[in-house]
Amino acid sequence: MAPWRVTVLTLFPEMFPGPLGHSLAGKALENGIWSLETVDIRAFARDKHRSVDDTPFGGGPGMVMRPDVLDAALTDIRERRLRSLSGTPVEGAAGEQGQGETGLELRGPEERGPEERGRSIYLSPRGRVLTQDMVRDLARAPWVTLLCGRYEGVDERVLEEHSLEEVSLGDFVLSGGEPAALCLIDAVVRLLPGVMGNVETAGEESFERGLLEYPHYTRPALWKGRVVPEVLLSGHHEKVRAWRLDQAERITAERRPDLWSSYLDSRPAPKVKQRRHRKREAAQPTNVADHQERGADSIEG
Repeated sequence: MAPWRVTVLTLFPEMFPGPLGHSLAGKALENGIWSLETVDIRAFARDKHRSVDDTPFGGGPGMVMRPDVLDAALTDIRERRLRSLSGTPVEGAAGEQGQGETGLELRGPEERGPEERGRSIYLSPRGRVLTQDMVRDLARAPWVTLLCGRYEGVDERVLEEHSLEEVSLGDFVLSGGEPAALCLIDAVVRLLPGVMGNVETAGEESFERGLLEYPHYTRPALWKGRVVPEVLLSGHHEKVRAWRLDQAERITAERRPDLWSSYLDSRPAPKVKQRRHRKREAAQPTNVADHQERGADSIEG
């Protein structure tokens, strides 16, 4: 199986792989499950100062990343990707007509074949918020290109020219796209086959069922006067499963009403929705003090 490939355009290539070189992602990188390429945007600057930004038209604070520099970088990536797909060696950069020196055509998004249909993303606070569904889609793409912006952002025309999707981590602003790219890559890599040891683990995590994850407990069973819920000590797998679902629903309803509303809308029948809604309203956090003495009697270790 071909590795999942990601190319990151950045002014700071030394930030990668960073934390992605460790733990599960790092081992997967070493084992060839995924591959990482970083492209230094400054390498495509056209002056002796290697300038990549300029003042914004219309005035205002800050600087904007130049479209000609970014276009050169993105075109170079597309050229090299097409060369690797065709097996045809090409020397030199793309020409003015959008072709390499061999005449290899750089087709538009609507004309590309299945192997060329990767995803090109600009990390931006104004983009669509990254979700677990989107992460799963990215994991199925043969390759992903990530453009990390800096300063006030990038010239709008380059986003249009290269049909870049805009993706955000949430309603906050970072100093650049690199931290967001690291997060996105990590989220995708852990879903790739062979990365996580227990494939069931991913299905139990937050967002996989449209819910936040249930609480976790481990040894010691009695800690600072706090006990583990009795159902988790019962050995009754069906009751444990029902408890975890109930807790996931309760937590989601309390902390993420937007997710809870979507979850209710996805249920198969109105009666199920009503039953789950009543369960949420009736659910109350466990009063540990009330159960401490009774729970401690049944605990070992």
